[in-house]
Amino acid sequence: MTNNKKLFASIILGFGAFILGACGNAASGDENTTVTLGVVGEDQDVWDFVSDKLADDGITLELVKFTDYAQPNNALAEGEIDLNSFQHQIFLDSYNADSGTDLTAIGNTVIAPLGVYSQNISSIEEIKDGDSIAIPNDVTNGGRALLLLQTAGLITVDPEAGSTPTVNDITENPLNLDIQELDAAQTARALPDVAASIINSGMAVDAGFVPTEDSIFLEPVDENSEPYINIIVAKSEDTENEVYQKIVEAYQSEDTKEIIEETSKGSSVPAW
Repeated sequence: MTNNKKLFASIILGFGAFILGACGNAASGDENTTVTLGVVGEDQDVWDFVSDKLADDGITLELVKFTDYAQPNNALAEGEIDLNSFQHQIFLDSYNADSGTDLTAIGNTVIAPLGVYSQNISSIEEIKDGDSIAIPNDVTNGGRALLLLQTAGLITVDPEAGSTPTVNDITENPLNLDIQELDAAQTARALPDVAASIINSGMAVDAGFVPTEDSIFLEPVDENSEPYINIIVAKSEDTENEVYQKIVEAYQSEDTKEIIEETSKGSSVPAW
């Protein structure tokens, strides 16, 4: 073999050894792993805390913040993010049915009670005939809002509608309330224009409210609350991903529970 041929063979063999070594390091988990997680809203103290914990295990958790509930599932389904955490099971089931997707819950996080808020009145009993009430316009949160109004004694909905009633399922409305359906991100902004608004907990916190202190009526947490437990969601093929399971484990810990209770002032309840 000529010197040139020997040199060429040495380069090829060396390059192959480098590739095998690099693959071995990745397979053994020596290299840092980055996971993108879609969330809704700016206030993400709990996930920031979990992210710091995961860094010790070589996992970089990057939060991708969305402004409304329509985006994170699309981004996950299209592979733009790895996981998301913003929704409950009913919302996910509705999305999968409408989109033909198979996104799957891999762990529970918290339940965040829905609240009724107002700039004009201080008690649910002050709502009067003909008042306007803003609710989210998506099927699951809108239905949940109507059930909350029923719990507050303001309307009655058809029980046949289950957990997702619409305004067409209202069977009794003794105060002739004007139910205004808005994008969930707009319900807080509508407060100057309505008697009261039903606002998702995360949106309420972003608007500066403490749900347990500032709402005029708060959704009870009881045996009927299970469908509204928030979840961490992945693509169906990733449900057994070891890194993703480590993220669930890091969230579902006692020290994370303490951060949830501290930062939410009781407005979010750990649910695992």
